[in-house]
Amino acid sequence: MEESAKPLSGKIKNDLELVKSEIGHNSDLNIREFYIGTTGIPAAIIFLSGLSDKDLIDKHILHSLMLQFPESYQGNIKEFIRYQVLSISGITEVKNVSDLASKVMAGSTALLINQVAGALILNTTKSKSRSIEEPVSEALVRGPRIGFTEILTDNTAILRQNVNNQNLSIHNFQVGKQAKKELAIVFMEDIADSELVEEVKKRIRKIDIDDLLESGYVEQLIEDNFISPFPQVQNTERPDRVIGALMEGRVAIILDGTPFALIVPVTFNMLLQSPEDYYERWLPGTLIRLLRYFGAFLSLFNPALYIAFISFHPGLIPTKLALSIVGTREGVPFPALIEALIMEISIEILREAGLRLPKPIGPAMGIVGGLIIGEAAVQAGIISPIMVIVVSLTAISSFAIPQYSVGITLRILRFLAMICAALLGLYGIILFFLLLCIHLVKLKSFGVPYCSPVVPYRLSDWKDLMVRVPIGMMKRRPKILDPKDSVRKG
Repeated sequence: MEESAKPLSGKIKNDLELVKSEIGHNSDLNIREFYIGTTGIPAAIIFLSGLSDKDLIDKHILHSLMLQFPESYQGNIKEFIRYQVLSISGITEVKNVSDLASKVMAGSTALLINQVAGALILNTTKSKSRSIEEPVSEALVRGPRIGFTEILTDNTAILRQNVNNQNLSIHNFQVGKQAKKELAIVFMEDIADSELVEEVKKRIRKIDIDDLLESGYVEQLIEDNFISPFPQVQNTERPDRVIGALMEGRVAIILDGTPFALIVPVTFNMLLQSPEDYYERWLPGTLIRLLRYFGAFLSLFNPALYIAFISFHPGLIPTKLALSIVGTREGVPFPALIEALIMEISIEILREAGLRLPKPIGPAMGIVGGLIIGEAAVQAGIISPIMVIVVSLTAISSFAIPQYSVGITLRILRFLAMICAALLGLYGIILFFLLLCIHLVKLKSFGVPYCSPVVPYRLSDWKDLMVRVPIGMMKRRPKILDPKDSVRKG
């Protein structure tokens, strides 16, 4: 039997030696030996400095066991201490050194008692968290200005506070082989499909990795198709987005140590929607959503259409506009594709540089850098003014997309569309679009078609697709999720 799996025998000297051999190399490990009250029974507590709350240990453990322990007690001393002496909310029991070490390294305190096999694990974890703030990655105009934090219990508490329903079910898992972390899946027991919940649990249990630094690791390990550029799991810092998904019958995944929660399954139209679409009246919400779809189209195809028209189909451009474009391109030494690639790559570098620079100068660097480079390139005759307009409109359109990960996907596909346009003109763009549609139709997220409710066609779910009908008319949950309770009200 391995030493880490050796049972705690109850001989306190031997058990302490086992603990020291397992985790004694840590300089922040504290082992405090003492006698229980006036009984003369040796005992010891084991905890880590910084992770465990020393005030809680002193007042509710050591003080209770050393100074307030009654001179006479009846029955099993372990049960007596557990149920009548210690005023600690969380007390569990472990039988071997490996489990003890795991709990202590997570911030709990282990209590060893002579002649008592096993150890009591006392919840003394001292959490270090930042205050609850507005989400940084998802700016909002209207809605609750509250975002998730890095502490799992804080995040689940936020959901509990906003969903006062006993059917809100939270199941915890431990993930990571070397650095163990807590992960929770959250769903509505009376709404979410049982098969979907079991599929999520199955994929979570299959995760086999040393450490999960961020929920992005989980996203990559549980997605259906790792080759696809499209995200098949939605990430968000906003509790209201998670709650809205739970009420539809979806499942949320929350990892300790990150403020980004994951939502599954996801469809393409979800990635272009925002919770604020539902906070405004249906007409403004619909118009803003349509504008967002148009922005996504421009972000993907705008440079490709420019290249196709200039290089292959100038006859389709109105005469006056064609003459104006030809005039601005006079003296430009590069074909339209190279011209577009120079500007697009420059914009992408500036965008990435702006993200990595300190916040006070990052946005200014992106704007000033773009203006300077564009103006200098036009003055030098390398780039035409019309190309600067096209690239600027494309960059601005990409900012209208509410999900950063979707923006990255469209930026990648934009370059493929430009190459297809340079090779075959409009025919290349059409071929690229058809291949993209074929891929999207075949793609699934946890068994749910990515293009639903368009493919498969479900007219009832179109009430919340590109047009957002009045909330009073949205009486049913999405059929594609197969919810237990399909009616939202009544």
